[in-house]
Amino acid sequence: MTTSGTRSIFMGPRLRRLRRELGLTQADMAADLEISAPYVALLERNQRPVTADMLLRLARTYKIDLADLAGDGGADHTARMQSILKDPMFSDIDIPPLEISDLAVSYPGMTEAFLRLYTAYREEQLALAEQRAPTMKGVAPRWGQGKPDANDPVADVRRFLAARRNNFANLDDAAERLVLAPSGPAGFIERLRLRHNLHVRYLPPSVMLGSVRRLDLHHKQLLIEDSLDTASLNFELAKQLAYLEMEDEIDAALEAGKFASKSAELLARRALAAYAAAAIIMPYSAFAKAVDTRRYDLEALARQFGTSFEQTAHRVTTLQRPGLEKVPFFLIRVDPAGNISKLLDGAGFPFAKHGGACPLWSVYGIFKTPRQIVTQWLELPDGQRFFSIARTVTAGGGSFGATRVERAMAIGCAAEHAGQLIYTAGGQALRVDEPTPIGVACRVCHRPKCAARSAPPIGREILPDDFRTSSVPFGFSAD
Repeated sequence: MTTSGTRSIFMGPRLRRLRRELGLTQADMAADLEISAPYVALLERNQRPVTADMLLRLARTYKIDLADLAGDGGADHTARMQSILKDPMFSDIDIPPLEISDLAVSYPGMTEAFLRLYTAYREEQLALAEQRAPTMKGVAPRWGQGKPDANDPVADVRRFLAARRNNFANLDDAAERLVLAPSGPAGFIERLRLRHNLHVRYLPPSVMLGSVRRLDLHHKQLLIEDSLDTASLNFELAKQLAYLEMEDEIDAALEAGKFASKSAELLARRALAAYAAAAIIMPYSAFAKAVDTRRYDLEALARQFGTSFEQTAHRVTTLQRPGLEKVPFFLIRVDPAGNISKLLDGAGFPFAKHGGACPLWSVYGIFKTPRQIVTQWLELPDGQRFFSIARTVTAGGGSFGATRVERAMAIGCAAEHAGQLIYTAGGQALRVDEPTPIGVACRVCHRPKCAARSAPPIGREILPDDFRTSSVPFGFSAD
């Protein structure tokens, strides 16, 4: 309280952030507020309180809502600190909530330093987890170990897609302009004939020699393997149309990518053609309306658009068109060995980029229940919660003896969006207050009592086994 009885608060970090957002120096702000520059510096360091009169002056001068400006000065830092201190790494340290609040309000500089250090620590931990194996002291890393390959084309394409939230509005626009009559395979075949003078022929695998689609420009024909199911046939016809009619849009989308290798550029081109094919089969406007009506029921959507479960799941991850955004999803596809063959993140899920993810996640166990949808609430060590939908998908097959590949696929979203999904209605999913505790990868997960752990976390000292065998794979010195 000041001598006049008016309330004063400390809001140094927010004042500094405001000044920087306005592009002002301390001298500039001092001139605007008719105070001295040293006084602005004292305010920003929380060495002087911001009085009610000063709040009003700030609000009038910079046209700022007074309620936003005068909130709890340490609320943001306090919330971030509380979230970080939920990490199991700190589980043996008793820190009362009041102490966290006091630290955030009274020592904002120290709090900011701690937050930066923790962020840097997490980035390094994730980088280490993405390596094939840690480099041991005195042992040179072999090829494929230690520092990840900076020119990994798959990682390059994943970064390209993630930076754009896997949404390419120019491809969606071009696809919606491509009107097919009739619809389905017949419409694709008719357009190929009329617009490109191409005839579609279906041939057995023995004649296709390993191809499922081949464009023969010399004979003006498109050859398709005759064992494809309807969804795969639709997709291959649509993809060929995309290559023929949307080349300019695909090239324009590629121009923004700074790829480290030709292989990465070719993989990105393939991904964009697949995106365009999906946009032709599932036009953005119609599909976005359908997901609202069906509440993201993937199987119902697949029946409506004549697509496979995987094609439909992939398409829902692309619905982030500015102004028409839907639920942001992540997607992962893995084989029984845990190798990741598809990875898209639009929901902020911290994937382990090179495998070694948490075995407690249902996506790694659904091979036991093929073709069945399994839902699961997930909680990360920092308290973040996600909702996951997992199911097996099949590639190949189509005839006796044909190679068939079984994979597991999961899509998911942050907990706050899960209520929009049909899978959380009517008790069909586990309750949100009973999530499965998972980690990104064992090497960066500090949950001490996990029986599924395959490796100790980096930075934790392991207890000796001479006199005691723990009920979990590793005991730690802080337990």
